[in-house]
Amino acid sequence: MAVKIRLRRMGQKKAPFYRVVVADSRCPRDGRFIEEIGYYNPMTNPAEVKIDAEKAKTWLNNGAQPTETVKSLLKKSEII
Repeated sequence: MAVKIRLRRMGQKKAPFYRVVVADSRCPRDGRFIEEIGYYNPMTNPAEVKIDAEKAKTWLNNGAQPTETVKSLLKKSEII
C-alpha cells in the first residue's frame, strides 16, 4: 500500500479550502483517507496553514510520500 500525504478539497464552488490528509494513493482525491493531519485555506490573506507537526513527522518517518504542494506547505510550516 503506497501512502501519500495530500490535499482533500472541501468548501463551496469557487471558495475552496483543503484538508491535509494521509491516504492510500489508489483512493480518489476526495475519497477515503487514513488520517487528517491539518488544513490549508488559500482564500484568506495571507493563506492559513495549520498542520500537526508530530503526526506529519510520524507519517513521513513511516514512509508516506507528500505531494509537491504538501511538501511546500510542510516547508513553510518548518516541519521539513
